[in-house]
This record gives sequence, C-alpha cells and structure tokens, in this order.
Amino acid sequence: MIQFPSKQPHVQTTIFTKMSQMALDEGALNLSQGFPSFDCSDELQELVRFYSQGQNQYAPMAGIPALRQSISEKTASFYGVELNPNTEITVVSGATEALFAAVHCCVSPGDEVIMFDPSYDAYDPMVRLAGGIPVHISLSAQEGFQIDWSILIQKISPKTRAILVNSPHNPTGAVWSQVDLDALAAILKGTQILLISDEVYEHIVFDGKSHASVLLHPELRKRSFVCGSFGKTYHVTGWKIGYCLAPAYLTAEFRKLHQWVTFSTVTPLQHALADYIKIPKHYLELSDFYQKKRDLFVGFFQHSRWKILPSQGSFFQCLDYSAISDEVDVDLADRLTREIKVASIPISVFYEKPPGDKILRFCFAKSDEMLKEAAKRLAAL
Repeated sequence: MIQFPSKQPHVQTTIFTKMSQMALDEGALNLSQGFPSFDCSDELQELVRFYSQGQNQYAPMAGIPALRQSISEKTASFYGVELNPNTEITVVSGATEALFAAVHCCVSPGDEVIMFDPSYDAYDPMVRLAGGIPVHISLSAQEGFQIDWSILIQKISPKTRAILVNSPHNPTGAVWSQVDLDALAAILKGTQILLISDEVYEHIVFDGKSHASVLLHPELRKRSFVCGSFGKTYHVTGWKIGYCLAPAYLTAEFRKLHQWVTFSTVTPLQHALADYIKIPKHYLELSDFYQKKRDLFVGFFQHSRWKILPSQGSFFQCLDYSAISDEVDVDLADRLTREIKVASIPISVFYEKPPGDKILRFCFAKSDEMLKEAAKRLAAL
C-alpha cells in the first residue's frame, strides 16, 4: 500500500451517511438525514421527461440562460431585489458545491472564517481544505440558538476573511429577523469581510414569520454569496441542483472555482426547473405544507417526557431527552435506531466543542404515516 499523509486526518464518514445506513440495516424509520420520503410533483417529473428528449449535452458553465432568467424573476418577485442573470446568478450542482466554491474563491491560507455552532458539518472541512482557520462560536439551546452579536464582535480579527451564516438554521430550526440583519450589517459596515449565507430552507418558515434573507439588506447584499437549493424547495434533493447569488465582482471569482468543480449541472433538470419555478404557488405553499407536518409530529410529544424545542423553519425538529436518559446523544441515537427502529441525528456532531446538551434532531419531511408511527414509538419512552 502506498503511504501518503491524509489532507483531512480529523475527518470521518459523516453522521448522515452513518445513520442512514444504520436505518437501512436495522429497518428503522429514517428521520435522520434531511430528505423527503415523498416524491416531487407529477408536473415537474413530466417536464424532466419532456426535456430529456434533445437536451442532454453540456449546459453553459454558469447555467442555461432560461434558468438564470427564471431565478432572477423569482428573486425580484419574492424579495424585491433585481439581479442580473448574466453576471450575478450561477447554477451549481447543489448548495454544498455553492458553499464550497464560495469558500475557496475567497479564503486563502491563514484567513479566518467565523461560523456558528451547531453548524452544518461541511462548513469546517471546506475552510480547512482552503487553508483557512475555522473560528467557531457556540450557540446555546437555553437561548433558543439565537446569536449574541457582541460575541461576534469579539471574535472578529484582522485575519477574518468571511462569516458563514445559515437561516433557517440546520439543525435547530432557528430563524433570523430583520433585527439580526441590522445587527450584522452594523458590525460589518466599513470592513472587508465577506458573507457566505446558506439559505437552502428559505421557503420553509413557520408561524407567520418571513425569511430574513441577507439579500434584503444592501450593506449585506454587496458582500454576500447567497447559496440556495432547488432540492429542498421542490422535494428533489437527489438532483443536487442549486444556485449562488452574488454581486458581479464576487460572481466572477466564484465561477473561476465552479468551472473546475463540476463545470455544469444536469441540462434537462435545468430546463425543467426554468419552467417550473415560474409558478409561485410551488414555493409559496411550502411553509404551510411543512408546518402541518411539524405540528403533526410534535403533537405526539405534548404529554411525553421529551421537551419540544422551537422549530421556526427548515424541516427539522429538535427534542430534548434529558428527562428520559443520561446517555450522550450519539449513544442514544444509536440505541433508538436499533431498539425502537427510529433513526435521528445527535446534535453534538454539529459542534466543534459539544456543550453536552441532550438533544436529538428529527427530520419531519416524511409521510404523515411515517411521522405518526415514529412519534408514537418515541413518545412511549
């Protein structure tokens, strides 16, 4: 065997791969990994079938013009923000690629990138692969996973190149408000710090709230890469197709990286989505759709020993099990998958330094039947 040093010696197989495989092996209900158990609409599938005839070669590197135009029109309609489809919108092979390209086009060795834990587990390795230094700020479950902006001020240094943010938040379901946008803008005004905003759950916000995109604040928009996902919005996570919205000067650098990562994204899917997203109801009705599933799921725990934590957005629900077990979350998630056949994600894996909370994350983007059965098994503990 040829010996060579690992570029990521601290990185293991992701918890999502582990728990989904365990769910499969154990025949468990899989509420771990964040993907729907149901299919996309017949209308979208029909569009894919139609465009699979004759639209099967490389798409332009930045995305087909029709899809970039549709994204531009949707952004103007939904956010009231005008973006140039030729210079400010790039179609990518999933939001993770968008995040990766955004990090690598702006982070040089020794640069610091601030992120808020619990955070999506891809953030830290992306920064390290670019030679950057991840700077983690831990959020508290007791404070509703809200950001204390005074701590961010303390963490910013002359080496800070970018800040990674995520709202609606995975794994906690916390969402930002206009107050948060204003606070961050006040901190960043006059600096050269960039913003990488993971907004893949932009259309899944509950209880009458609205998504506070960084696009809505001019001070933030001028320094931001906004990463979005069609997979989360249209129940097609396996398609791995998303987009990055950024000012022209950032998009030019972003595309330099994107062209060497995937170059282009599946052509017939782009054509299908270019048509599909022109119909606003497909995304405007999504919050109500998932709020009903959230409410169905948590309704089973009202009189149980589980503590329901607020979920204001995304399709994740966190539950505190401190009244049930003293086990660490990784062990309990493992045991519940094997014993009662319900798979979840332990929240500690989203931290650089886990605080010891006894919390599991459950995905409720599942059929009502699966949610009812999983909730009954869990609530009986």
